[in-house]
Amino acid sequence: MPENAASAAMTFPQISDYAFLSDCEVNCLIAPDGSVEWMCIPRPDSPSIFTAMLDRGAGSFGIGPVGVTVPNARRYIPGTLVLETTWQTPTGWLVVRDALVVAPWHDVDQRSGSHRRAPTDNDALHCLVRVVECTYGSVDVSADCEPVFGYGTIPPEWTYRDGGYHDLRATAQRPSGEMGPHPQEPTLRINSSLRFGVEGRSAIARTRMTAGEKHFVAFSFSEQETPRSIAEAEGRVEHTVEFWREWLTQGTFPDHPWRQYLETSALALKGLTYAPTGALIAAATTSLPETPGGQRNWDYRYSWIRDSTFALWGLYTLGFDREADDFFYFIHDVTRDSPDSLQIMYGIGGEKRLTEKILDHLEGYEGAQPVRIGNGAYGQAQHDVWGALLDSIYLHSRSRRRTPEELWPIIVAQVESAAANWQEPDAGMWEVRGELQHFVSSKVMCWVALDRGVRLATARGDSRIAEKWQGIADEIHADVLANGMDSRGVFVQRYGSDALDASVLLMPLVRFLPADDERIRNTVLAIADELTEDGMVLRYRTQQTDDGLDGEEGAFTICSFWLVSALVEIGEVELAERLCGRLLTHASPLGLYGEEIEPHTGRHLGNFPQAFTHLALINAVTHVIGAGREDGDGSHFSPANQRV
Repeated sequence: MPENAASAAMTFPQISDYAFLSDCEVNCLIAPDGSVEWMCIPRPDSPSIFTAMLDRGAGSFGIGPVGVTVPNARRYIPGTLVLETTWQTPTGWLVVRDALVVAPWHDVDQRSGSHRRAPTDNDALHCLVRVVECTYGSVDVSADCEPVFGYGTIPPEWTYRDGGYHDLRATAQRPSGEMGPHPQEPTLRINSSLRFGVEGRSAIARTRMTAGEKHFVAFSFSEQETPRSIAEAEGRVEHTVEFWREWLTQGTFPDHPWRQYLETSALALKGLTYAPTGALIAAATTSLPETPGGQRNWDYRYSWIRDSTFALWGLYTLGFDREADDFFYFIHDVTRDSPDSLQIMYGIGGEKRLTEKILDHLEGYEGAQPVRIGNGAYGQAQHDVWGALLDSIYLHSRSRRRTPEELWPIIVAQVESAAANWQEPDAGMWEVRGELQHFVSSKVMCWVALDRGVRLATARGDSRIAEKWQGIADEIHADVLANGMDSRGVFVQRYGSDALDASVLLMPLVRFLPADDERIRNTVLAIADELTEDGMVLRYRTQQTDDGLDGEEGAFTICSFWLVSALVEIGEVELAERLCGRLLTHASPLGLYGEEIEPHTGRHLGNFPQAFTHLALINAVTHVIGAGREDGDGSHFSPANQRV
């Protein structure tokens, strides 16, 4: 690591130490010292107002005891994304509860069965409520809110409102000589039982609390009414606790010691949804490095079709299928005008152009540059996307025993796209920026698109198109068997290469071949033996793959969980259980996962929390649990078994 990056590393919390909050419209990440260090409004892919996670001087919002930076304990209130932090000081104890409080319209969706309703100005509360309670002795408490608009480029201008020192607003400063609020930046508001003063760019409050005393800070970015008393603030937090717990009751979880990992992963996936459109973002952050101090830094705050549909596998496995309804509405919306031109990813509002830019003014997490916004991969050809979408539609249709009629034109368009393009090279699911290749996993997922299309067409009674698609599926299948293996009978990364790739672990999960086929077994065991470091699975060996990038990367956590599922499929249940147990020990203190894990240290790398990882965890854990049931029937807990 370069010297400047090494010194920067000393001031940044570990990625795994951040807490993730969401109200299913916006989200934020909170460091262990109680500072909100990442928050984008009014959407997860909007410019950030708190950016300290990528530059220590780019804005944060802290609250906690004076002189103490390490909490005694942190946890999510069980069954929720409401954070509770407990502090011990020399003179007393303090508890802080943080919640992005859920807006009332979520209750309407939840209880009425209406899956989708256009939000209005009266729907979104958009408020972070922070409740502080002294539970013993006395504690000196400080709150320091320093928003910096536009990814840390535009300082705030604070004004007091009707509540005086208890009610402040922050607007982005306009260039010198210009008057009025900034036209492109939101207005922020603090309402609190604490008295705030303004010092430079910060709104700051200080007080001494004694046992039994409570205060609150409501930080909002809308004109909706915020809490005016501690009772109202606590009521909003409790309402949010009830929302998350009620949502969890709609799922089906096994009675098993690993149940908590499943619940946390389900909550994380739900928290990564964007309720107004049904989109699901890949991760909450941008540019957290895959290599410490390196250049593999990407913006994941968008909706990848693959990531989203795979995430639905995980939620579907646990009995959550309403999110699938919402996402398919999103797909319908983004393909309404051209169902045959499905991109690999979209903005969460359906935006199609996600132009990639570099923010040179930000130092980057631990000095890792560049910091990117947007993602140039949106224009790539990734042929696995059609299979991922069709498999998800197929699973969802089986649960509903029908295919929604409005999805049929989309199904036809995607199957036909797979049929027309499967023989062409692509960038693969890992989005390589080198030369296009004939990736085996891309061919397999094109086969999935045709195979699921056949099943859906057959269910509709359309034998003509089913027969046509079956012929193409058979052609793809034969081509992969002829060109996708090495001399050992092991499936490889791409045609004409002996390189291994973890993406082919999907082959038994999508039923390309039976799990007891010797070629599947050879492949799974080869990856377990040759593509791992300290038991963690790499995507591929960077020395063997021209991905167009410099440097190494950590082990992709999703691939390690895929290996668990694949080992169960081939009957290596004991080995799978040991590996799964080890992977679960790498969960963050709050049960979350980033994109990668550094094999030798267990350190989390990449964007956080990562939807891809949590869906693979659900799949792996339910595979292991299903294999270990006394009746031997794990079908309810294995999405792969739903495909046969």
